[in-house]
Amino acid sequence: MIQQDIATRLPCLPRLSAHTIAVRLAFASALTLATATAVHAQESTQAAKDTQEELPAVVVKAQAQPDELPAPYAGGQVAKGARVGLLGNKNVMDTPFSVSTYTAKRVQDQQAATLADVLNKDPSIRFTGQTGGVTDSFFIRGFPVNEGNISEFAFDGVYGVVPNYHVFPEYVERVEVIKGPAALLYGMSPNSGVGGVVNIVPKRPLAQDLTRVGIDYTSDAQVGGNVDISRRFGNDKQFGVRFNGLHRQGGTALDNQSSRSEVGALSLDYQGERLRATLDFIEQYQWIDAPTRPFLIASGLAVPQAPDGARNVTQAWGWWKSLDQSVLLHTEYDASRSVTVFADAGTAKTDVSRLSDQTPTILNAAGDTRSTPQNWKFQVNRWSADTGARAHFDTGPVSHSVTLMASIYGDRIANGSNSGSAILSNIYAPVASPEQAIASPSRVAKVSSSLLYGVALADTLSVLNDRVQLTAGVRQQQVQSDNFNTTTGAKTSSYDKGAVTPLVGIVFKPIEHVSLYANYVEGLSRGDIAPTTASNAGQVFAPYKARQEEVGVKLDYHSLLATLAAFRITKPSGQLYGTVYAVDSEQRNQGLEMTFAGEPVKGVRLLGGVTYLSAELTKTNSASTLGNRPVGVPRWMANVGTEWDLPWVRGLTLTGGVNFTGQEYFDQANTQSVPSWTTVDLGARYTTAVHGKTTTVRAGLLNAFNRKYWSGVASYGTISLGSPRTVFASASVDF
Repeated sequence: MIQQDIATRLPCLPRLSAHTIAVRLAFASALTLATATAVHAQESTQAAKDTQEELPAVVVKAQAQPDELPAPYAGGQVAKGARVGLLGNKNVMDTPFSVSTYTAKRVQDQQAATLADVLNKDPSIRFTGQTGGVTDSFFIRGFPVNEGNISEFAFDGVYGVVPNYHVFPEYVERVEVIKGPAALLYGMSPNSGVGGVVNIVPKRPLAQDLTRVGIDYTSDAQVGGNVDISRRFGNDKQFGVRFNGLHRQGGTALDNQSSRSEVGALSLDYQGERLRATLDFIEQYQWIDAPTRPFLIASGLAVPQAPDGARNVTQAWGWWKSLDQSVLLHTEYDASRSVTVFADAGTAKTDVSRLSDQTPTILNAAGDTRSTPQNWKFQVNRWSADTGARAHFDTGPVSHSVTLMASIYGDRIANGSNSGSAILSNIYAPVASPEQAIASPSRVAKVSSSLLYGVALADTLSVLNDRVQLTAGVRQQQVQSDNFNTTTGAKTSSYDKGAVTPLVGIVFKPIEHVSLYANYVEGLSRGDIAPTTASNAGQVFAPYKARQEEVGVKLDYHSLLATLAAFRITKPSGQLYGTVYAVDSEQRNQGLEMTFAGEPVKGVRLLGGVTYLSAELTKTNSASTLGNRPVGVPRWMANVGTEWDLPWVRGLTLTGGVNFTGQEYFDQANTQSVPSWTTVDLGARYTTAVHGKTTTVRAGLLNAFNRKYWSGVASYGTISLGSPRTVFASASVDF
């Protein structure tokens, strides 16, 4: 079906805007430039040799940036620091949190297709979506993040800008993860997630020119091409432009599934003496035939044995399309040597059309399923803005780093749907059913709108040459939310509440290479509105506060960076007890988390860790669930990835990884669960010079032994089929 003319399906999406046309023209121009560069590279080299003229020197002015990107750590897979929300970029050893920062090199060497491939290798994170599905959703420290129709990922520190369902690595420079609640640092998460914050740092213009062209292959028949072009202009190279483009299409490793992806990301910047500014545009288009969906399981039924991961019960005539358009403007100005003011403004629009099975229900031990196809349209609009100032000053022996920031975020969701007739199939032997002519919805009605705004103030106090650092801060957060009747447009419920969230963190460096840290931080989730079935219907509850206490130790020694953390997170929630809806439920996740990264031996790189989670429903309204494990939270998670540069074959690197996840329940009664699973990944890459151009060839096997397993237990009690064995191959050339 992927071979059909794309124009036959584009009417389901909005007409192409001027921005759309501009980005696609830029993609075409970039491809032309890359080709021309490759053709004339040798001619230019020879011309340079033949000429006897001495070319004038080019001088690039280096300026100290308040938010300069932390350098890569030994081995290049992670960075030495991360952006810690409104605190700005901080070194890992100076940060009172457990953080992980994955570099573009790590993402490219892993041959990640989306953000899910990157984060699923973190020992505190598990992907809860589906291979061949339509969203990147996760559990971080046992709490859901990015489930639903509103993205909870930040983009360069700002919510409401990143593409809504999938993040493609082509425009990603860093993937930063702060573990645990972070309402003060980033503001309340748009969809109330409290397990952690994922921040996407976009690729920006480089100091040196770059023209990189790549091709890739994914089994069974998916082929793609990409370009990465960076240039600087001006007398002092103060103007920069970088373009990343991707086109990929073909059959996937799943039965009956094919997909098409197009990405254009343009980044502009200006680096002046005192003024700095960046402007990012992203357009992302996806089209998936036979997109996978998660499974529900009939009540009381034991989970059937997992089928081969390539099996796909979605009908071949089903499809899913999305178009994302994003823009973000960031400016900062040095008002003095010690004060920098900054501002951000961004927006994103997502249009989705899909005709496919809704969540199938597994009916019996034989694996029979029942689902109802639906024709949906979604429109998601988001926007965000902030402004503030950072100041650095001393009071006696104490150094201060103070940040004051005001921010606002808004979103709007609209949708419409029509349903078809029920379909019966089977997870082991999917049944092809006749295509159903389900009309596209005639209107896309507003479902909800939200507005989150607040003011935050934080100060990091340092003494004894930064050996002791105390961070304290507070945020006043206001939450407004409205829900609407999709037929009449009338408002069905409203929410307008506020809360104050504090942060206290301390870092102590008793000896060189060691940091001890502790923090108390809170997260926010919007409170509930009592349903119409309750005697207190319409009662609006204050935002729920998740609370984290954490202590840990960090080691940076002999090119190995390691963190050992002990944490406890408690999160309240509401539920109906009898006829009264009340906030009388609570989940507590506490555990130990160890992560490591680096190159402890020259030519040998490590990345991974292990997490132990003791999770419990500490307050419920039922004796049958009190003390049980929460849905989707395993007791153990572990990842170990290795790279080895073969000493006798220069440029050749062998890679491997082992990934383990413990048993997970998908019902609160703890009667239904998926068993633990372990997968192994293998790969290799070879870097050499071809006609003087750096060339890298990569190949890999995901789930190398084709393990059959269930995975992806989501907070709403669904499970997903694990990935089948998948072959990856790619090549890139720097001109």
